[in-house]
Amino acid sequence: MFGFKLPFAVSLLAATALAQSYDAPGRTDGKYEISSEGIRALFIPYGASITNLFIEDKSGVERDIVLGFDNATHYSVDAFHPHLGGVPGRYANRIKNSSFVIDGEDYHVDANENGGLDTLHGGSDGWDYRNFTVVAHTSTSITFSIVDPDGKEGFPGEVISYITYTVTPNTWHIKMVALATTKKTPIMLSSHTYWNLDGFSNPDTPTALNHTLSLPYSGQRIGVDGILIPDGSILPNQKYSVNDFWSSPKQIGANISSPELIGNCGSGCIGYDNAYLVNRAQNGPYDWRTEGPVATLASEWSGIQVDIWTDQDAFQVYSCGGQNGTLPIKSTQGLPSRPRVVEKYGCVVMEVEDWIDGINQPEWGRLSKQIFGPGDEPYVLEARYEFSVNEG
Repeated sequence: MFGFKLPFAVSLLAATALAQSYDAPGRTDGKYEISSEGIRALFIPYGASITNLFIEDKSGVERDIVLGFDNATHYSVDAFHPHLGGVPGRYANRIKNSSFVIDGEDYHVDANENGGLDTLHGGSDGWDYRNFTVVAHTSTSITFSIVDPDGKEGFPGEVISYITYTVTPNTWHIKMVALATTKKTPIMLSSHTYWNLDGFSNPDTPTALNHTLSLPYSGQRIGVDGILIPDGSILPNQKYSVNDFWSSPKQIGANISSPELIGNCGSGCIGYDNAYLVNRAQNGPYDWRTEGPVATLASEWSGIQVDIWTDQDAFQVYSCGGQNGTLPIKSTQGLPSRPRVVEKYGCVVMEVEDWIDGINQPEWGRLSKQIFGPGDEPYVLEARYEFSVNEG
C-alpha cells in the first residue's frame, strides 16, 4: 500500500494542477517515458495506458511488444476503442444484467455491451476512456490518479485511485490502489494490455498463435454463457483439453482447429476469452512475490519471455479472435512487406484481476475482495512482469 491516510490522498489530488504542468523527464509527443536496464516503456494519461514497451530480442533487436497508437491523441478519437493498454474501471470485465445489489439496494449501471445486456469495463465512459492526472514522474516510475464521482456510469459513491508503473532491470511493476470515500461500491481493476512478443516482425506469421503460454495454477476456469457472462459454474480444465495450459506449456494456436475450441470464447467464437482461476492456496499459505509466476508467455522466434507474478486470483486470456485487420500497428512494429494492421489472432490480452462478475455470485465468497466502502482498507492490485530472453 502507499501508506497514506485519506486526507493526504485528497490533498495530493489538490496538487494535480502543479503535477500536470511539471515538465517531467522523458516526455515526448504526449507520451511519458520510463526506463531501466533492458526495458523502456511509454505511457499516456488517457486511460493511464501503456503505449509502447521495448524489450531486446535474442538478436539484440529492440522490439515494441504491446499494441497501441503512434499518436497519443488518437486514443480519444478512435471509434473502435479496443481498450489498448488502459486501466478498465471502476469494475473490469463484465457485469451481468448491468446490475448488482449492495446491502439490499439495487444498482443499475450503464449497459454498454451486447445491445444493453451487460456492462463491459465500467460502461461507455469507463476509466480507460478518461484522462488521468500525472501526479508523479521520474526516470523509472510514473503515477496517475483519477477521481471517479458518485453516480458516474451508475456506480455508487466516489472512488479515488492511483495507478503506479515502475521499471527496474528487465521488469515492469504495476500497483493499483483505489479508495471508496463515500459509499460501498464495487471495485475491480486490471491492465488491459495487448501483447505480441514478436513485435509483428516474425516473417513466418503475423499472429501470436506461435506464442507459448503456461498457466501452472489454473486447472479451473469460470463457466460463461454465449456472451461471456459467468453462469455460476466453475469448470475443470481437463488435462490435454483445449483449456489445459497448466499441465505443460502449450502454444496458443496448438488447438486452433479443434472442434472443442468452437464456442470456447463465446457463441460461434473460436479461440480464447476465458477467466482462468489461480489456485495457489491449494498448497497452503503463499507469498505471491515468491510462489512462482501465475503465467508465462514466450515466443521462440524473438526469444522474448515474460513471467507474470500477481496478488490476484484470476487471469483472463483473450486470443484476439475479434481483430479483423482494421486496427493499425505502430511505426515501431511490423514488416514493410506486410499490411500494417493487427490480423485475427495477432495478439493476446492477459488480464490480472479477481473472479469476473463476482459481485453477482455471492456464493463464490469474493465480495470482500470486490466491494469496498468508507473506512475499509483500500483495493490493491499488484503485478510484476519479468522479461528474459531464450537464446535457443
